[in-house]
Amino acid sequence: MTQPDLLGQLRIERGNASDESDSRGAGRWIALVLVLLMAAAAAWWFYGRAPAALPVKTASAVAASSAAPSNSVLDASGYVVARRQATVSAKITGKVREVLIEEGMRVEQGQILATLDDMDQQADVNLRQAQLDSARSQAAEIEAQLRQARNDYRRQQELTARKLTPASQLDAARASSDAFTARLNSQRRQIDVAVKSLEMSQVSLNDTIIRAPFAGVVIAKAAQPGEMISPISAGGGFTRTGIGTIVDMDSLEVEVDVNEAFIGRVAAKMPVEATLNAYPDWHIPGAVVAVIPAADRTKATVRVRVSLLEKDQRIVPDMGVRVAFLEARESAPAAPKAVAKGVIVPANAVVERDGQLSVFVVDGEIARRRGVEASAAQGSQRNVLDGLNPGDSVILDPPADLVDGNRVTREAAK
Repeated sequence: MTQPDLLGQLRIERGNASDESDSRGAGRWIALVLVLLMAAAAAWWFYGRAPAALPVKTASAVAASSAAPSNSVLDASGYVVARRQATVSAKITGKVREVLIEEGMRVEQGQILATLDDMDQQADVNLRQAQLDSARSQAAEIEAQLRQARNDYRRQQELTARKLTPASQLDAARASSDAFTARLNSQRRQIDVAVKSLEMSQVSLNDTIIRAPFAGVVIAKAAQPGEMISPISAGGGFTRTGIGTIVDMDSLEVEVDVNEAFIGRVAAKMPVEATLNAYPDWHIPGAVVAVIPAADRTKATVRVRVSLLEKDQRIVPDMGVRVAFLEARESAPAAPKAVAKGVIVPANAVVERDGQLSVFVVDGEIARRRGVEASAAQGSQRNVLDGLNPGDSVILDPPADLVDGNRVTREAAK
């Protein structure tokens, strides 16, 4: 084979190579489009077919120990009240100059709470003091005149004894001495009146200083500097009647309204257990102070006073309280009682699924089914002995189609 023939075999056919390259590029684009379509279809299937979040109502499981004691003979609700509470005001009407209290402040007996403008009272004190000083000056002048009159009287006695002066001059000297003595006594009484008047003015001046009548905590601040204050309501609502309200926290107790049909179960000195609504796991021992001998005909209740045997800063006036009236200690059985265990949940949170008692617990946004062991329902509550922990959020009235793993939207229970 000649050299030109060999060179002809080695020549590249450019037209055929270009066609093969175009076909390969088109194939890659078609594959890429197919992958994107498959990804979009998968996303649509996952998100489009996924069930929407189911709105549910929830409640928190509460430790069974926070329920009423087993030896409770009666349960009632009431409020924390203070037996010693005062809205402090001034004894006089005046303009507030300074207020030294704030809500939540602890004050001691006699501590200054506020001051009033004392310009008028101070001026009156100064006037009374000047009157007293004037009365004392006049008394000193009369004393000097009395000494002179007594000296004249003694000299007249000597002269009369020597027959050097007539008896009339002796009588005149005696009368002058007696007159100055009477004037001095009268002036001393004027001094006493001036002293009493000054004391009254000082009392009025002291009334411009408002002090705490007892130790306690300020729960309300009612006046500001520049406002008028008066012990009586006046001024068409523009005059304050108090500076603030103080509560003696050591005098806190509980008042409950007991239905008159059950008041026979309550007696003085009866032990109780109080539970604040704000602290359901804290049980405060107490005792019945008195059953108020008067009924409320509109509510058919009788008011009962209960003392708290524990003092704590968490207890504040007007807090809601649940009170369990207990059996007398001496009548309680000697054998120890079983300690309550598990948690308390609303009865409508426990359902039967596949022949087993179950509850649904909200975990984030997912409902998780749990098999539980529960006692019989007691009213609107049920004691779950096993399967739940205090604080778990359970679903109330779980729908029949709710299953483990469903997405839910949690709402507060009404």
